[in-house]
Amino acid sequence: MTKLSKPVLATMALCGLLSLAAQAQPKIATINLKSVFDGYWKTKQADVTIKDRQGDYEKERTKMVDDYQRANEEYRKLSDSASDQAVSADERDKRKKAAESKLLEIKEIEQSISQFERQFRTSITDQIKRMRDNILREIRELINTKARTGTYSLVLDTAAESFNQTPIILFNSGIPDLTDEILAQLNSTAPPGALTPTETKP
Repeated sequence: MTKLSKPVLATMALCGLLSLAAQAQPKIATINLKSVFDGYWKTKQADVTIKDRQGDYEKERTKMVDDYQRANEEYRKLSDSASDQAVSADERDKRKKAAESKLLEIKEIEQSISQFERQFRTSITDQIKRMRDNILREIRELINTKARTGTYSLVLDTAAESFNQTPIILFNSGIPDLTDEILAQLNSTAPPGALTPTETKP
């Protein structure tokens, strides 16, 4: 029996794989993940929570800034009065010490404001990431379930962009889109009032 050369065997193997791939014809579906994420009632709820926290932060920071400005005004008055030649040297020295004490208070307020801002930025960033990760995990689990039920081999995100911020999927035709179905099922668990009148549940 004539032995076949390695190139011939490799070519035959490749042809066989291509034939199998052509016969398999994997099912593909698409989804606009951004639309699903933005339209999910839990995302909207998370946005409200974050905005509430930001509002509380702004109120507290405003109070701290008001205290800072008030302390600066008091320091200015104390500093000016410490130079008043109409009062005794002892009184001027007393006012000077009061001004120095007020200046230390101002420095403490400055540090408190800076620390408060840093802690809030770290905390709110962690909270946003945690909420986002949890919501995306839920969405992906449902997509995976739908894909398995529909025997899809691949689900592509039509909202995905490349590193250059250009669309990854430039054209698709006749491919099932799961966006509305997934979003409807996610929002079917929304509590009363979580959806606006234009956002209907199935």
